[in-house]
Amino acid sequence: QVQLVESGGGLVQAGGSLRLSCTTSGRTFSTSTMGWFRQAPGRERVFVAAISASGGTTTYADSVKGRFTISRDNAKKAVYLQLNSLKPEDTAVYYCALRRFGLGSTSQHDYNYWGQGTQVTVSS
Repeated sequence: QVQLVESGGGLVQAGGSLRLSCTTSGRTFSTSTMGWFRQAPGRERVFVAAISASGGTTTYADSVKGRFTISRDNAKKAVYLQLNSLKPEDTAVYYCALRRFGLGSTSQHDYNYWGQGTQVTVSS
């Protein structure tokens, strides 16, 4: 069973930055695509970013392009999401997800394992 644990969320003012981390105990991390999704209150969970197993390919939602950066460290079995220039509309619970087979996907249904989420709150 793969377990994913997110950390790094918190309360930040608009324009500020946060770095989210997601670590796993699974053995398949280095060969798996990783993604970040977020869910705002009363809304569906939506795609934020994804990174290929090697880290060579990244994909971003239009709403975060140029502000967020996804990266990974396979030796540490960790994936990161750097959030810069944060806006109040970025407020959400952020989830990391692991896709065992296949390339980066914007669909949450393509991911096999999920973390419990970490809250990011951006004040205006």
